[in-house]
Amino acid sequence: MNAPSSREGTTLPAASDVTDAVITARADSYFNRTKAVVQRFGDTKVTYAVFLRRPVISAPRLMLDWLNAVAASRGTAFQIEVMHEEGQWVGAGDPLLYVSGSFVQLVDLETMLLQKLGAACVAAHNAYQMCVELPQTAFLAMEARHCAGAEMQDMMAYAASVGSRAAQAEGAKGFIGNANDATAHWFGAPRGYGTMPHALIGYAGSTVRAAEMFHETFPDENLTVLVDYFGREISDGLSVARCFPELAAAGRLAMRLDTHGGRFLEGLDPAESYAVLERHAPQATRRYRSETELRHLTGTGVSAAAIWRMREALDEAGFPRVRIVASSGFGVSKCRVMAEARAPIDVVGTGSFIPNTWSETYATADIVAYDGVPRVKLGREFLLKAFSSQVDTLGGSENAAKIRG
Repeated sequence: MNAPSSREGTTLPAASDVTDAVITARADSYFNRTKAVVQRFGDTKVTYAVFLRRPVISAPRLMLDWLNAVAASRGTAFQIEVMHEEGQWVGAGDPLLYVSGSFVQLVDLETMLLQKLGAACVAAHNAYQMCVELPQTAFLAMEARHCAGAEMQDMMAYAASVGSRAAQAEGAKGFIGNANDATAHWFGAPRGYGTMPHALIGYAGSTVRAAEMFHETFPDENLTVLVDYFGREISDGLSVARCFPELAAAGRLAMRLDTHGGRFLEGLDPAESYAVLERHAPQATRRYRSETELRHLTGTGVSAAAIWRMREALDEAGFPRVRIVASSGFGVSKCRVMAEARAPIDVVGTGSFIPNTWSETYATADIVAYDGVPRVKLGREFLLKAFSSQVDTLGGSENAAKIRG
C-alpha cells in the first residue's frame, strides 16, 4: 500500500526542518560520516525497514510528510511502502514501512525520521486503549501543558486523533476535541475547548462567583465548573447547579472533578468510599486488586467512588442532566478500572496518552537490502523474512524493484 497523502489536519514540516544544514546538525555524526564515505566510494540503492519493538497503532503521517518534503528539497525521490495504514494495529517488530532510495540521500535522515515516528505510534496506541476501555465516555485531549515544546504538542495531538479514530471505528465515542487552538484541527474542530482553570476560582473567591463571571463573559458557551478548589465538591457543585437551573436542565452544565491526590472528595473517607461502590458497583472491589487499582477505586483524588458520589448528589438534588467531567491521571490503567466500576463519567480530560515509559517509543530503522541484495545485521534476520514476504506479496522481481527503488 502507498503512503497516505497530505490532507486536512496535516501540519506540514517547517521549511527550516528540511534543509541540509538543519539535518546535518541534528543527525547522529556517524550518519553524516557514512554519507561522506558513500559519496567518496560510490552511491547505491538501499531499502530500510522501520519498526518498533512493541505493539503500536500506526501513526506515520508526520514522518511521511517530512520525508517527502526532504526528498523535494533535495531533488530526489524515495519509494515508500506503508505496510500498516494510519490507525491500524502493528505487532512488535513488524515493519511499519519500507523506504527505498539513494543511500547518500537517505543515510543522514534516520535520526530525525525516527524522532517523528516512534512516540506518535505509542501515544496513538495509548489513546486507542483508553477510548476502548471507556467506549461510552467522550475524551478531551489535554496534553499540551505536558509537552516539551510545540513540535511534541503537535505530535501528541495528532497521535491522540489517530488512536481516537481507530477506537471510533469500533464504536467508541473517542476524543471529541482538545484544549488548545493550535492543534484543534487534528480533531476536526475550529478551536480548543475548555472553560476555566483553578486560577479563575481563586481570582473570583468562590466557585459560584467564578461560574457567574464566566457565564457573563461567554453566555452562549456550555459551562464546565471546577468544584474541588475549596474541597467542597458536593456543596459547591450543588450551589452552582442551583445558580444555573436552566443550563442544568438543558444539559449544558458540567462539574469537573480534579480533586488533589492528597485528599478525599468532600464527605468521603476509606469506609464511605467502599460503601459508595457497594451501592453502585460491588463487583469492582470483590476480587484481588493491586494497590494502584484500589487507589483508583476507593482512594484519594478522583476515584471511582468520588465520581459515583458526585453523581448520587446531583441526582438526589434533582440535577440528573448535569454532566461529570473527570481529570487527573486518566491513563490506560485508570480508564480500565473506571470501566470495571461503571463510573458515570461523561467526559475525561487527559493528556495521559503521552508515553509513560519513553524507552518504549524508540523506533528503529535497518537497511534490509543493498542494491537489491538482501543483507541485515545478525539478530535482525526477522526483517529479512518480512522483507521477503513483502516481495512475494507484490509479485516477484518486477514489483520487488518498487520496494528497493
